[in-house]
Amino acid sequence: MEGNMGVIKNRKWFFIFLLPGLLFYILSVFYPIEESIRLSFMEWNGIGDKTFAGLQNYVTMFHDPTFYKSFLNNLIYLLIVVVMQLGIGLVFAVLLTFMKKHVTFVKTLYYVPCIITTVAIAQLFRSMYATEPMGLINQFFQAIGMEGMVTSWLANIHTALMAVSVPEGWRFTGMYMVIFYAALISLDPSVYEAAKVDGATDFQILLKIKLPLIKDIILLTLTMCLTGALRGFDIPFLLTSGGPGNASELLSTYMYKKAFSNNQYGYGSALAVFIIIESMLVVFILRKIFSERKECKES
Repeated sequence: MEGNMGVIKNRKWFFIFLLPGLLFYILSVFYPIEESIRLSFMEWNGIGDKTFAGLQNYVTMFHDPTFYKSFLNNLIYLLIVVVMQLGIGLVFAVLLTFMKKHVTFVKTLYYVPCIITTVAIAQLFRSMYATEPMGLINQFFQAIGMEGMVTSWLANIHTALMAVSVPEGWRFTGMYMVIFYAALISLDPSVYEAAKVDGATDFQILLKIKLPLIKDIILLTLTMCLTGALRGFDIPFLLTSGGPGNASELLSTYMYKKAFSNNQYGYGSALAVFIIIESMLVVFILRKIFSERKECKES
């Protein structure tokens, strides 16, 4: 009886300690989502009375050419960011496992961009992309005799989207490098030492043994990276505000403009709901793919 009472008491304390965090999460995450869903069915300019509009905001959204342009831009932005953050981060992490000295220094060096403020990063890349005065990137192309590549990267409709994607990809590459490095060095060496004895190369060991063993970490980082890229806003907005035209417009920047610049809070909320659903769908698909692969291997 005393044992059962102890369990009950422990459970009570568990919920007591959990309650502050749970309340904070509800107020900071669930309540804004609920408000966005509610406002997406309204017509509201932010000042007057709200008018129920039914599905009109969603109908307008799916007939809006700028919405589709923003969605396509988001996919391209996502591809660039994921390849840079996870691809380069994984390569650097693997190279780091072969280093014997100055590992901490290199990790710190690559992690620094993660702690730099967004405004500073935006200003850094704006200076690098500039033509007047000539930025670092244009100076480089000029120095190697490729003057044809010199352009105003943020004002050119053909390069603006790539130009706003690269800073975001570069910014968190170091963070994912540290995560992958921690996962790789935590593996038991005896697992792949036998493969080395059998003549397997380092690349084969990485591909066939190490990466499958850290698949849960890969799923986690892929989820973080994809959902982060789908919500990408700050650096693209600071650099181009979606311009020139709609060349670098993302769903998040378009949502911000509609809600806070045009005072179309209902339509902006509908765009926000779409972004939420899109992010949840990506997470669901990723988990489905990874779970199916796991089931196939077990069978």
